Amino acid sequence: MERRPTTARQLARLVEELSEIGLDWDGREPWHELAVAALDYARRPRTFEHRTPSFGAIVDPTTEPSSWEPTTGLRIEQRPLGGAWLDTAYLYADGIASWIALDPGGRHAGLVFDRPAGSERDLVVIAEATGATIVQRHPGGLVRVVGTNGVHRWDGAEWQHQPPLASWLEAIVAASCDVADSADVLELLLEFALHDLAARQIGATLVYRPDPHAPGRQARLPTPPPLDIRHPPDLAPIRHALGQIDGATVFDSGGALREIGVRLVPSMTAETEVPGLRGMRHTSARRYSADDPGATVIVVSESGSVTVLRAGQIVGIAPGAPPDDTD
Repeated sequence: MERRPTTARQLARLVEELSEIGLDWDGREPWHELAVAALDYARRPRTFEHRTPSFGAIVDPTTEPSSWEPTTGLRIEQRPLGGAWLDTAYLYADGIASWIALDPGGRHAGLVFDRPAGSERDLVVIAEATGATIVQRHPGGLVRVVGTNGVHRWDGAEWQHQPPLASWLEAIVAASCDVADSADVLELLLEFALHDLAARQIGATLVYRPDPHAPGRQARLPTPPPLDIRHPPDLAPIRHALGQIDGATVFDSGGALREIGVRLVPSMTAETEVPGLRGMRHTSARRYSADDPGATVIVVSESGSVTVLRAGQIVGIAPGAPPDDTD
């Protein structure tokens, strides 16, 4: 079964649409044609027996393949593709654990990972490790383009852009860390909040390095299993749990998950002296951060924004947040 044909006019319209959102895939680079074709396929896949397949392409990888595994934490098998194989190779690339690597020089390859790696955070890591542009159609239907311009998401009707976050992350870590903090762990928590939770519109409150003697935390659920933000395979179960519960999630200085579903109760001082912020989730997080000034509190709203608080003050709001933010 071959890929369905696309007319030159359809591709030209897609190129025009991309230029309007800041992706200038106009043919000036050899890989543009490959990327446009992959995105067209991701946006208009063949439906078979009422099922719409997911898809993933890694376009124009520019780094040495030997560096991919240490950077991504994935074991990656590469299988060269050529000739007639390329016509049907898209069928085997699910954009989760199997991918097609498209090379302008014709050295295309199939890639198979040792574990699923299809979350937005995974895509950002893979794009950085390979020096490539990633095109994915997620099983949920969201289409993503990830590269040096950040993350572009297409929900079937419109595009949303998440600008590159490296400078923002650096500034937040610098403003939030003290001698007892780990910058690496805090950065991982911020990336998890942005690319795993906000991208899926999962509302959550993450508390990093809480003072064990600080008031205001009421455990409502049993102690969670031994999961760690530094261990990539642990991110999926943490994300899945947060999509089903209310309350705050607490991580220690090393990144280990300590509490989940925690109710944050402000002290009388915080309740009277610290003003509210947006809705209930943001307000309770802000007041808790005032009661525990050594903690960094990350609030993810259901609308997809991420706010970072420390000592009752807003340290930063992630760029690209929706303007009509809600809890």
